[in-house]
Amino acid sequence: MFAGKTEELLRRLERARIARKTVILCKPELDTRYAHDRVVTHNGRSFPCFILPVNVHAATFATYVPKEALESAEVVAFDEANFFGPDFPELCEILVHRGKRVIVAGLDLNFRGEPFGPMPVLLALADEVLKLSAVCTVCGNPATRSQRLLSGRPVTDGPEVLVGGLETYEPRCREHFFSP
Repeated sequence: MFAGKTEELLRRLERARIARKTVILCKPELDTRYAHDRVVTHNGRSFPCFILPVNVHAATFATYVPKEALESAEVVAFDEANFFGPDFPELCEILVHRGKRVIVAGLDLNFRGEPFGPMPVLLALADEVLKLSAVCTVCGNPATRSQRLLSGRPVTDGPEVLVGGLETYEPRCREHFFSP
């Protein structure tokens, strides 16, 4: 978290639009932090999006994205992909085979430091991977982990999915990350 993944995703979409590409952006229904129908960065930058259930797959995708939008889209992007289910990588592969450029942003590790949702499969299938790091709130080094907090103290148990921001998570480097 706080590495600029969504900021980078929106930057890539803006470049695609400058290149006169038609783009669509999707996010999981769980992401309710800033706006319902927009992807919003921690800095307030936003982009309109379609909302998808976490169990979305190829057969149901068209239920949530209008046929005209999907057919005309040259670039299909997804934010917070870590929240999607195990069928999500297949959806991405189908979109690629239909000639779409697919861009995916998400956390690769959960708050326990374990691979998160469909991300390991997506990383393996990707043609390009850009791993961003935040700044460790303890020492200032590059942070590749998300430390969940409860009353300001690290926790190592609880549900895998708990949507939150700085009140719930801190970026941490490997050295200052507490795992079970």
